[in-house]
Amino acid sequence: MRRIAFINEKGGTCKTTLAVNTAAWLAKERGLRVLLVDLDTQGHAGKALGVDVRTLPRNVFHLLTDASVRFEDVVQRSAVDGLDVLPAYKEMADFPVVVAADARRAHRLADRLKAAEAAGYDAVVFDAPPSMGTTTRNILVAATEVVVPVALTYLALDGCAEVADTVRQVGEAEGRPDLRVTKVVPTLYRKTALATAILERLKAYFPDALAATPLGYDVKVDEAQSHGQTIWEYAPRSRGAQMLAAIAAELHGEPAPRRRRASQKA
Repeated sequence: MRRIAFINEKGGTCKTTLAVNTAAWLAKERGLRVLLVDLDTQGHAGKALGVDVRTLPRNVFHLLTDASVRFEDVVQRSAVDGLDVLPAYKEMADFPVVVAADARRAHRLADRLKAAEAAGYDAVVFDAPPSMGTTTRNILVAATEVVVPVALTYLALDGCAEVADTVRQVGEAEGRPDLRVTKVVPTLYRKTALATAILERLKAYFPDALAATPLGYDVKVDEAQSHGQTIWEYAPRSRGAQMLAAIAAELHGEPAPRRRRASQKA
């Protein structure tokens, strides 16, 4: 079972956009059974799938901190066939404090997700919070691969390098030498000299991992999220859908079409 984590300690890098729409693409276009796990206090992954996370009696926090809460008590079906979600909300802010005394606190998520493997999911996609604390370490312990969305801004490279170092350190500490950054996805792309320069530096730093398609801005993606829908439900023929499909296909291991980067517009 693939377990793909979208991680960057910086906020505003399109982690949730990529996690939600990649998970939906895997379910809709490749017929996989996919579980999307939200670990962020904002609960945006669930909200982007139309789940009213504010009114749920239990969410992923309760699954991770209360042994009496079962996987099936928390998992929610989405409108996309084959895609389920473990929603999060503000309670996740207390997670590091609640588990602080547990020697196996970094393994809480991996342990509780054994139920997802038993339930027959083909893939799990994690939407991480914008930090590298206890919650994100849980994600790294549970994941098999890491995708780093990188907003093409001045400070992007420093943050990306730090994430890569953290992934290596956690892999070594947990006896997981196979854990690594498999893709770096440039986001918030505009055709400017600065963005082009950052892309070139990312290519030099991650020659085998840089995604061929940057995610540029398309208002349809924001509109879809505001309606609690994926881009495939809201605007499947939009430019945003084309970009997200190309990125998801590449993450799935399919070759990216040529000309992708040249097709992006400011």
